[in-house]
Amino acid sequence: MKKFGATAGAIVLALSAVTTADAQTRLVVQGSANAGDFVQTFYESWAGKFNAMTGDKGPKLEVLPFQAIVPYRETIDATAAGLIAGDMSSISYFSGRDPAFAILGDLVAAYDTPEQATMFCLNGGGKEVLQKVYDKLNPGKLHVVGCGTFTKEALVASKPIYGLADLKGVKMRAPEGLAADLFARVGASPVSLPYSEVFTSIETGLIEAADASSYASNKSAGLHKVATYPLYPGIHSMAMNQLVISKDQWDKLTPGEQTTLEVWYAAMITSLGRASDLEDRLEVAEDKAAGKLTIIDWPQKDRDAFRVAAKDVWEEAAKKSDLAAEALEAHLTFMKNIGLAN
Repeated sequence: MKKFGATAGAIVLALSAVTTADAQTRLVVQGSANAGDFVQTFYESWAGKFNAMTGDKGPKLEVLPFQAIVPYRETIDATAAGLIAGDMSSISYFSGRDPAFAILGDLVAAYDTPEQATMFCLNGGGKEVLQKVYDKLNPGKLHVVGCGTFTKEALVASKPIYGLADLKGVKMRAPEGLAADLFARVGASPVSLPYSEVFTSIETGLIEAADASSYASNKSAGLHKVATYPLYPGIHSMAMNQLVISKDQWDKLTPGEQTTLEVWYAAMITSLGRASDLEDRLEVAEDKAAGKLTIIDWPQKDRDAFRVAAKDVWEEAAKKSDLAAEALEAHLTFMKNIGLAN
């Protein structure tokens, strides 16, 4: 792990020491939220809940902000090497390691609500397939504690997109991968742009819509000033998050502490979903009352048609590895069980 550098390694080892002087286990994990933002503040608050649950002598959890110690695509390497206790970020960050990460990280247009996606990951087989992927990449090094999502991204647009047919010919920002492939398949013209360039690109007419972030986040970024036809609830992306810790750290926890960590994560990701949903709903209600935006909610028939189109994209991605195929099969089985697929 020389690529992290001797200085960084020393800092990390100091931060993530397995025990303190009183033999109290410390679980220092790196997250994917920026310092000070809504999600990072939520993580820090909930880390306090875990620490209260484990008592004076139990393990203590600390969630560090995005890239606080290592680059975001290197967190699982740092975890496997014991430099940090774990990773609490987006599964799709690691799509370059195996296509299964893309399918488990965000099966675009698959689910109608974050609750459904989280249910798949925690209760419908997703967590188990994710563990298989890590066992292939880093045998015996990583343990999946939990996974789930908390928001569905809301498309922003400078022109009305009332349904699937209205996407044809729309110039839009979409990140490379399943989302861009899907929008191209239904007739849009996706381009890859950083989130920081979305406002100017819409304002100047370079693009007409953007796969951006949640409704509240898009509003906070000022996107609704130039894109007055936001789609809410969203139609496509729900990034799946995870908590993965080193197998060594996991094995040092007592069975009771392991259960506490699993239950804590499930409660945390579910509560974050509720908090994020409430934040979006409050912003939507405020904007509807102001009457300055046209907030569009696609009819269910168009959402279903979009899901049908997405299936071809999923199946192409699933052909790229055996684990990707297994991940898609787990999704489809669960979706059939809850009535989202035939």
